[in-house]
Amino acid sequence: MQPSRRILIVEDERDIAEMVAYNLERGGHTPTISSDGQQGLQLALAEVPDLLLLDVMLPGLSGLEVCRQLRANPATAQVPILMLTARAEEADELVGLSVGADDYITKPFRMKVLLARVEALLRRAQPMPEDDGSAIVTLGLVSADQHLHAASVQGQPIRLTLTEFKLLVALMQSPKRVLSRADLIAQVMGPGIIVTARTIDVHIASIRKKLGPAGNQIRTHRGVGYQMTAEAEAVQVE
Repeated sequence: MQPSRRILIVEDERDIAEMVAYNLERGGHTPTISSDGQQGLQLALAEVPDLLLLDVMLPGLSGLEVCRQLRANPATAQVPILMLTARAEEADELVGLSVGADDYITKPFRMKVLLARVEALLRRAQPMPEDDGSAIVTLGLVSADQHLHAASVQGQPIRLTLTEFKLLVALMQSPKRVLSRADLIAQVMGPGIIVTARTIDVHIASIRKKLGPAGNQIRTHRGVGYQMTAEAEAVQVE
């Protein structure tokens, strides 16, 4: 049986928050509800949750600003964040991802879909068993420790979200392959999880930026996908 996870729900629509909390409790989790962005931020900092369900449009402090502040704090930088919003335009989704959300779902949503996304995020947050000798991966200037969910460039730590870390490891583990966006979605998001290809592009752009001098180890194969090599070269394959 899976252990109970502490899930913070920051949502100002009370009926939605209570419905989600009820279903999470039925699934064996321990939910806490906040209806205000500032209060939700304080709760997350006071007792770091295992996962955060975060509405975008909140009183007090927007969900986007809550996400930014949590990502800037080392204690909460890797908390899985699933953003909820009534705004379904792709541009809104990309803004949420760009400030550090791991996943994104629009209202109205099916409860089974939301719960599946929650469980997928919780699975991705699990570190590898400590007896797994392949937990540390190194490619070129970049190293990733899957026990600690930590990455570094030339020995200097970099701060990645959970999804960014998983994408980076997936690319590092297949340096001779070009991984399509569908491959990356399946490997990182999990089976049955549907996100747009553009979602992967936004995450990859963020990873490249954070990798600094090693960013160009990730190469774009236009119309195909992405490949990570040991050499940091500014190569774009047409």
